[in-house]
Amino acid sequence: MESSLELTTSLTGTYPPLRTRIFKIIVIGDSGVGKTCLTYRFCAGKFPDKTEATIGVDFREKVIEIDGEKIKVQLWDTAGQERFRKSMVQHYYRNVHAVVFVYDVTNATSFRSLPAWIEECRQHSLGQEVPRILVGNKCDLQHGLQVGTEVAQKFADSHSMPLFETSAKNPDDNDHVEAIFMTVAHKLKSQKPLVLSQVPGDGGVLPLRKSENEDEKSWSCGC
Repeated sequence: MESSLELTTSLTGTYPPLRTRIFKIIVIGDSGVGKTCLTYRFCAGKFPDKTEATIGVDFREKVIEIDGEKIKVQLWDTAGQERFRKSMVQHYYRNVHAVVFVYDVTNATSFRSLPAWIEECRQHSLGQEVPRILVGNKCDLQHGLQVGTEVAQKFADSHSMPLFETSAKNPDDNDHVEAIFMTVAHKLKSQKPLVLSQVPGDGGVLPLRKSENEDEKSWSCGC
């Protein structure tokens, strides 16, 4: 699947188009595992002051630079509760470039739910060619640990996914949270070719291709 592209040029055509590849990454897992907190931490660099359960879709984006190229990463996170997902699930899985699976290390049920989330991806035609990463969140709560690293690593290996264990809340884990999404971005950059739309013959401004489901963004904040 090709990435989306934003293209601009001058009216005179003097300068080459500026290009930003756009990649859609979905973050999935049970309700309450901290999906939105992770995306907020990556995009804003801090833990959100107020957290509420996501209702609908939580959407954020960030422009990052890899090897001199600017890439826009769009992070989509839906409510983990089925009653909030039925009406939007088809849109959520459309044109996905990568998947981040999240579980709560203090909640064994959220870990046991991972096969169901993987199966949902399969049902929506997301094959193994789509990069995937497994994230164990809330590592700051070691006293309540229910899912050990060894068990999680075995599951990740069986599904050909790298494993990250982190805490969206711990101020010392900012570099680790960033590493999760930067790892995905590096995988996408190396796998996805840059394809330009045809330039109009009149030398005018190139039309921007809208981001997928741009009109359906929801900016709620929660876990």
